[in-house]
Amino acid sequence: MNKPLVRIIIGSKSDQETCLPIQNHLKDLGIESDFYVSSAHRNPEKTVSLVKEAVKEGIKVIIACAGMAAHLPGVIASHTILPVIGVPLKGSSLSGEDALYSIVQMPPGVPVATVAINGVKNAAILAAQIIALSDAEVANNLLKMKQSLAGN
Repeated sequence: MNKPLVRIIIGSKSDQETCLPIQNHLKDLGIESDFYVSSAHRNPEKTVSLVKEAVKEGIKVIIACAGMAAHLPGVIASHTILPVIGVPLKGSSLSGEDALYSIVQMPPGVPVATVAINGVKNAAILAAQIIALSDAEVANNLLKMKQSLAGN
């Protein structure tokens, strides 16, 4: 097994069903990933440790999924120079709009690329596109995937 290039961090175990497919989408594009549950509110030390260790472990992109207040992607982005992709999740009576606004409204200097509410497939594709800048095999896999979309 190749080492993971993408780290997926979700804020709550209740989000696993929505977010675990990210790993399958990445694998389809030839990318290994790891997966952690770590809340920016309930376990901030673990979250910061996962982020700070990511560079040393060879991680190239972090995908952070969170609902409601959705502080996780921003907290992660504040502790790394790696690209962070935020996935707002439906998790409240606001159907994920609260999470979307929380993730896209980051202050200058702490960017988080943001996909649609529950947009786990696009998060995986965006991570692959970032990795493809320096990985010809992933670039080729993306090209094939994009060509297959043309028929739909």
